[in-house]
Amino acid sequence: MVEETLIVVEVAYARPEEQVIIVLKVPDGTTIETAIKASGLLSRFQEIDLSEAKVGIFGKVCKLDQIVRQGDRIEIYRPLVHDPKEARRQRAAKI
Repeated sequence: MVEETLIVVEVAYARPEEQVIIVLKVPDGTTIETAIKASGLLSRFQEIDLSEAKVGIFGKVCKLDQIVRQGDRIEIYRPLVHDPKEARRQRAAKI
C-alpha cells in the first residue's frame, strides 16, 4: 500500500469585520482550487465566487490550477471597493 504524503497549507479570507485562516493537511500535488474547496470557506462565505475572485499565495496572484507547496498561505481576494489612487487624491484634496 502506497502512503500518501500530506502537506500543511493555510487558506485565508478576510472581510473588513472578520478574518479567517483555515489550516489544512492536503495531499502533495493539491491545487489552489482544491485546497480552497476543502477549507469550507466557500460555504461559510457565500459571496466568494471562484470564477470571479482573484487568489494568490503570500500576496502573489496565482491561477486556481497552481499546485500548492508545504507551508503556503492561499489568499482569496475581495474586489476593491475604492480605487486606492482615487481615495488618496480625495484625502489629499481635503487637506
